[in-house]
Amino acid sequence: MNDATAVIDSYECGPAVLRASLEPVDHSQYDVRPIPGRWSIREVVCHLADAEIIYADRMKRVLAETNPTFFDADPDQFRQALSDKNRSVDAELSVVESVRRHMLPILRAVDEDGLHRAGVHSLDGPMTLHTLLQRITNHIPHHVRFIEEKIAALTR
Repeated sequence: MNDATAVIDSYECGPAVLRASLEPVDHSQYDVRPIPGRWSIREVVCHLADAEIIYADRMKRVLAETNPTFFDADPDQFRQALSDKNRSVDAELSVVESVRRHMLPILRAVDEDGLHRAGVHSLDGPMTLHTLLQRITNHIPHHVRFIEEKIAALTR
C-alpha cells in the first residue's frame, strides 16, 4: 500500500469517525460553549462541512485545470456569515459523508502524476493534490479532538 492509498483510505473513514465522536452528545448540547472563547459543537460540524465543499472544489480544479488559483476561506467569517445556528448537525454530517463519497472514485482513479498536479493557494502558495488530500483528511481528526474536549467539559 503506498502513501496515497493510505491517505485515501483514511479520508474514506473520516465521516464515520466524526459521527462516532458525536454519539455521546445530546442534541440540546450542540450550541453550548463549555470552553469560553471556543466554538460550539454545531459550529465545529458546520465548519467541517464547509471545508469539505471547499477542498473538493480545490482538488477537482487541481485535477482539471492548469495551475489554478484558490483562495483562503476564513472559518470565522464563514461561521458568522453562514448562519451556523440555523443549520442542522445531521444535515451537515450528511454533507461531509456525501462529498467524501463523491470524491472517493475521483481520488482512487488518480495516478502518481495526478497526485503531483498543483494549484496556488492565495496565502500558502503552491499545493499539490496530495497536500490538499492530506490536509482535508487530517481535518476531521484534528477537530474531533476539540469535540472530545467539549464533551469532557460538558460532563464536568
